[in-house]
Amino acid sequence: MLQSEIFPKTGKEPPREAESANHKLLVRAGFIDQLMTGSWTLLPLGWRVVEKINAIIREEINKTGAQEVLMPLLHPKAIWNETGRWEKAKEIMYQFKDHRGKEYALSFTHEEIFLDIVRKHITSYQDLPIALYHFSTKFRNEPRARSGILRGREFMMKDLYSVHATEEEFWKYYEKVRQAYLRIFKRMGFDVKITEAEGGVFTDNNTHEFQVLAEGGEDTIYYCKKCNWGANKELVTNKKLLTIKCPACKSPAIKKSKAIEVGNIFPFGTWYSERMHVYYQDKFGKKKPVWFGSYGIGSTRLMGAWVEVSHDQKGIVWNKEISPFDVHLIELKTKKEGYKAKKVYEKLNENGINVLWDNRDISAGEKFTDCDLIGIPIRLVVSEKTGNKLEWKKRESDKVYFFTLHKVIEKLLG
Repeated sequence: MLQSEIFPKTGKEPPREAESANHKLLVRAGFIDQLMTGSWTLLPLGWRVVEKINAIIREEINKTGAQEVLMPLLHPKAIWNETGRWEKAKEIMYQFKDHRGKEYALSFTHEEIFLDIVRKHITSYQDLPIALYHFSTKFRNEPRARSGILRGREFMMKDLYSVHATEEEFWKYYEKVRQAYLRIFKRMGFDVKITEAEGGVFTDNNTHEFQVLAEGGEDTIYYCKKCNWGANKELVTNKKLLTIKCPACKSPAIKKSKAIEVGNIFPFGTWYSERMHVYYQDKFGKKKPVWFGSYGIGSTRLMGAWVEVSHDQKGIVWNKEISPFDVHLIELKTKKEGYKAKKVYEKLNENGINVLWDNRDISAGEKFTDCDLIGIPIRLVVSEKTGNKLEWKKRESDKVYFFTLHKVIEKLLG
């Protein structure tokens, strides 16, 4: 893509009200735009990042046997009344009446909707298990929508739901999803801690959160450096678990940290299915409720979380897995013979390498400043200085190398 054509241009100053790194940098670099508090537009660069995040999630979730669907965002009051959550979730749910006086809600989650689908299509144990997921917008009336795109009133989320005939089968799938989540976050470059937390408006059971350690995080977690134990501060406080020793391995290795929640998994048991009458007949003809679980990852939140943990004074530092482009090609005007930027751009594209080519007629300083702000992993420069080679520089390093075009392609594809 030509940088002269990309929308919008970068900004020199962050928004006046911005406090978090992701708010300041994603807006300045042209990845997102704020419509109002808690409501964001994903601009072309931001959408490219979220698409790459979703592709990784989709690939790993498909491996669990789940199938992708798309469920409605507008829900009737009646379905939420079946579980009592119309009243229980009233503070966080956007509720309204239409001109006929009928009451509706905008989706803040889809447990009831999924179970309504399931109960229409199952009769026997032979119809189970079922696992469906979708990427969709969620609406939540956050009282303190802040921290940029980390905490919004509408945001994109992947939510997966599954039902099973037995408790044993449910926990097997729950563990399969847990492992899929760990692969997802590892592929994206995150080091996550799994912590136990309260279920809130979702369930009375404890749940598991996937947390990324970050100074700008809104959660406080405790975790053990010697084993896999971890817990959210609220759970630790309520259950008085906090001691100088790990509750699991007894090691004095408990650490406290601010963190960003990037995913969660919920074991619901049969609570929802009993209230919504989602039953099946087992092989003996006995009527039983299905075992139910829910599993979420915030796609747009992940983009913000990455910027919180990977930036410097100059801008964002993407990795190749979720960067909007593989390479940022900088063209500096040259009189001597050497590589032409157009030739490099075309050759890289021919080899399936995504390139952002800064072809603008502006100073070298402005180009390098924008390059660092946007944060694409590899910078290539074509100039008099490079001659018949290309200047290669990694975003996180100050070291510069000179390679032939052939070598550049080899390194990028290697």
